[in-house]
Amino acid sequence: MENKTPVGTITHYYDKIGVAIVELSDRLKVGDTIAIEGKTTNFTQKVENIQIEHINVEEAGNGDSIGLKVDQKVREGDKVYKVF
Repeated sequence: MENKTPVGTITHYYDKIGVAIVELSDRLKVGDTIAIEGKTTNFTQKVENIQIEHINVEEAGNGDSIGLKVDQKVREGDKVYKVF
């Protein structure tokens, strides 16, 4: 079984460009594997890039609101976990 720790919550999703806005509660960096889970959402993906205010960053932390390209549709309120 995989270990996972909560790192944030989806606050918005841009359907046309496949980007989720995530309010972080912990550190997240490019290369991490994340799981996104909700009522109808359940998938795992690798973090390819992170943006803050449309600028690419290597990592972000607690309190940051980030843009994250996602592989599937997500919904507001979905939880984001870092998978180990």
